[in-house]
Amino acid sequence: MRRTSLQSKPKAEPMHDKQSERDHRQLRIDKVGVRGLRFPIQIRDKERLVQNTIATIGMFVDLPQEFKGTHMSRFIEVLNSHGNMVHVENIEDILHAMQAKLKSATAHLEMEFPFFLVKKAPVSGMESVMDYTARFVATACGKEIDFVLTVKANVTTLCPCSKAISRYGAHNQRGEVTVQIRSKKTIWIEDLIALVESSASSELYSLLKRQDEKAVTERAYENPVFVEDLVRNVALKLNAHRDITWYKVEAENFESIHNHNAYALIEKG
Repeated sequence: MRRTSLQSKPKAEPMHDKQSERDHRQLRIDKVGVRGLRFPIQIRDKERLVQNTIATIGMFVDLPQEFKGTHMSRFIEVLNSHGNMVHVENIEDILHAMQAKLKSATAHLEMEFPFFLVKKAPVSGMESVMDYTARFVATACGKEIDFVLTVKANVTTLCPCSKAISRYGAHNQRGEVTVQIRSKKTIWIEDLIALVESSASSELYSLLKRQDEKAVTERAYENPVFVEDLVRNVALKLNAHRDITWYKVEAENFESIHNHNAYALIEKG
């Protein structure tokens, strides 16, 4: 015979929700949430429809002064509920879901990820993969959405002054250009990269054969630019784009003959 237990299971005690307790310091928090979260995503690709990459993500909301803390797990719930296809169109949905889930007036989403392009060497035509850095920063305040796209691309710059005063050659260096934009319509990451690379002395390649190296070296020599020229060249092309409403362009040259870097910035709007 089966023995029947006469003792009932102990009743589970309720778990305390410490985050929802009242705080009496009367200080609201502008941004609270999670940062440094690595998450596999798919990004829209102009040539191949989508590409798989890994983003480092930050998710934040505001916290009214009366609440002690926020519920960190809910950020992860929101992110996972939207799957791994991330593009400009569904960022708004993620932000509004954060507002609703965490009962907040504002929500912020930051995503930084490597973006890859297949490039052909200028003479041999050999293909190789180049990596760039892209970043989405989006904020929802009520129903209003603010979205900033950032792209970082490395380029070659050759010094015009060095070329003018030297009997042999001219010093050149790698430079990093960072472009941030707001726009009325979606701007392809690839188009922003092409705009930056066409503004420098030469673009970079992952794979160069001897004839390609000759072509790239001579191209840079024939097209010298200061760091000031570089940001102005990028800014002129952004000014000509009717859908871009605001931008910030930064260029930093990692100097080859100085123990410091050269830097320039232009911001519009």
